[in-house]
Order: sequence, then C-alpha cells, then structure tokens
Amino acid sequence: MAAFIIGDVHGCLYTYLELLDHWDPKSEKLIQLGDLVDRGNHSPSVLELAFQLKKNFGQQVQFLMGNHEHMMIKYMRGEDKQKNWLFNGGQQTLHQFETLDFDPDNYATWLSALPLFWENEYLKISHAGFSGLGNAEDPNNPNGLLWNRKPLINIHKIQVIGHTPQWDGKPKYNPDSNSWNIDTGAYGGVCLTGIKFEENGKFLKTISIPTDKRDIQKGDYPT
Repeated sequence: MAAFIIGDVHGCLYTYLELLDHWDPKSEKLIQLGDLVDRGNHSPSVLELAFQLKKNFGQQVQFLMGNHEHMMIKYMRGEDKQKNWLFNGGQQTLHQFETLDFDPDNYATWLSALPLFWENEYLKISHAGFSGLGNAEDPNNPNGLLWNRKPLINIHKIQVIGHTPQWDGKPKYNPDSNSWNIDTGAYGGVCLTGIKFEENGKFLKTISIPTDKRDIQKGDYPT
C-alpha cells in the first residue's frame, strides 16, 4: 500500500481538509508526522478530526508525536513547570478549547500513546529525524526525534520529517541523508505539504496546499 505523509498542520484546519481531499483511503496509508496543534486558529478541531480519522480508518491512518503534542501533554500532566507550552502556542490553543467548551483532557490518553516514528522496509517517518546524537527516542533529547534541528544521518531508508519550516514553501530533499523535510510553514501563511511514495519507497509526488486565510487570520473564531 502506498503512503501519503502529511507535514506539520499546526491548527490549520481548512488547509488540512483540502489536503486530505488528495488522500485515497483504499490505496494509501495516511501518516501525519506530528505538530497537529498550536499556532493556527483551529487546534481543537484539528485534534478532533485526527481522532475521528483514526477511529474510523484504524490501521489505514497513523499519527505520530510532535514536539508540540509532547509539550501539551507535559503541561496537562502538570509537568511543565516553566510553562514552555504556553509560550510556544499553547496559550492560544487553550483559549480555543475554552471558546469551544472542549476539554483537552479528552485527548490526553490518545496523544500520550502516539508513537515517535513509523517505518516499513524502505521508509522511516518521524517528526524531527535521526541525528545520530544520543538516544533518538528520548523525548527530552534536543537532538532526538522530537526536537532535532541538526543535519540528519543516512539510516539507509528514506527519512521523511517536518519540524523545521521550509519558508520558501518547497519540500526539501537531501541526498546525503536520503531525507525529505515536508514542513512548509502552514502556520506562517505559506502552505501545507503532503508527499506520496509507493510501498517500495519509490517517490510519487508532493502536493502543497496554500494556507487558507481562515486558519491564520487574527480575529477568526475557532471552529
């Protein structure tokens, strides 16, 4: 089965919905590589959509942990003593939950269980990629799968990551590490990108959807 991998959504619901129109559930596994929440106008609705997609499509859908989900979980558990999440988009996200009268605790168990990566024989997908420095699966490792911004190592599979926005709106392939970065700055008003591969790792295409203004304009109410 082919893979359709989506980059950092960051609360951009309408842009996300338009990109999902390009997903064929009958022939493609949908994989989202983390950072569903924060910065955009509609984080609660993006979470609810992701939750329902997983409920309805089961193994056809895989969501991964991003650093923003990790920060949100720590805050909800009372472990974020420095309130890092609030200063990285969490304050706006909490306001959205309050406006909608949604309880973020409803998603805590599901978010906490999100894996750090998905892989098959040819592809390995994670939020920030493998640096080769420290334990990649330690969520507090600044060079691990949630936080790394250093160059990636070649792991002899195609890596697909997000986390570091490509502000020119173009997903970037690095031949040295055999990796793609598909974070194209949706929350910054650029675009949201998905990338498709055949099951054997053969590249098919990228699809980039310009950010819908409803997702980022100030004064919009969360929906």
